[in-house]
Amino acid sequence: MHKVIFDTDPGVDDAMALLFLHHHPDIDLLGVTTVFGNGTIETTTRNALFLKREWKIDAPVARGAGETFIPHRVFHAPPTWIHGDDALGNIGVPDMVEDVPLDPRPAARFIIDTVRDNPGEVTIVAVGRMTNLANALKEDPGIVPLVRQIVIMGGAFDVNGNVTPAAEANIHGDPEAADLVFTADWPVVAIGLDVTLKTVMTRQALADIRDAAGKRAELLFDLSQFYIKFYEGQVPDGMVVHDSCACAYVVAPELFTLRSGAVRVVCGGIADGQTIQKPDGKGFGPSDWDNLPSKQVATDIDSPKLLKLIHDTITSVREG
Repeated sequence: MHKVIFDTDPGVDDAMALLFLHHHPDIDLLGVTTVFGNGTIETTTRNALFLKREWKIDAPVARGAGETFIPHRVFHAPPTWIHGDDALGNIGVPDMVEDVPLDPRPAARFIIDTVRDNPGEVTIVAVGRMTNLANALKEDPGIVPLVRQIVIMGGAFDVNGNVTPAAEANIHGDPEAADLVFTADWPVVAIGLDVTLKTVMTRQALADIRDAAGKRAELLFDLSQFYIKFYEGQVPDGMVVHDSCACAYVVAPELFTLRSGAVRVVCGGIADGQTIQKPDGKGFGPSDWDNLPSKQVATDIDSPKLLKLIHDTITSVREG
């Protein structure tokens, strides 16, 4: 079993990723921590509680950061044109989810406590901004050797970004936090745009999941329609399932090709949020990548097998 903390900003593709983690038999979901990004922290936390209730998820939800690691950094408004005003495809999520309690701890504290309670066992799957991880590092650097691995959805290494030519959205939203996470001495695997943009779930594939999985997948189908509309003109049919790729890596790393090397994040200027890897074994002059621990960056993916894994996992439990 993989013990997982899911650090997320739900988010349409976050919702699919959460359902994947909830259903996969090899995942023990220890908790869901929220961060601002696809919506304000109020919105993303409300969405996590809503999905917890609707999908009968036992894992606790802890509210996380509502602003960048360096306070009052330049503000980026939530991408309502991608995920909707409610960040779940404008399906009419209630303003409050009063019948589902929040964990009393802030997300950073929840991460610290959970890692220390399960030394060497916890994988943190972070599919939003890295702010909660950076805050946990700042509060308790001693957790670094206790974390099994960090798997992030973020970065653009050999391709352009998706919010600027240089930067992917999660990293662009808090570059200083991301740089701290990448330079800490713990195992990090970055599942970025290099591979997620190759992983497109068609309308029919999503409908097949809905038809096979019942009530839970009906909600997933409904909240995905706004997101699919955004991707019209960008992909031939359907939507990119960014965050589910990172979750799939935990249980099926063989579907990915990885490259090892130190990673830094550009903080400021026109390339703000750019992720740059110095590949191991490639010579350069002295630089700010020297003497840093290597990280793994995904450079290729077996998309058909990954999409089948998502289908098979979500449809493995039928409700309604």
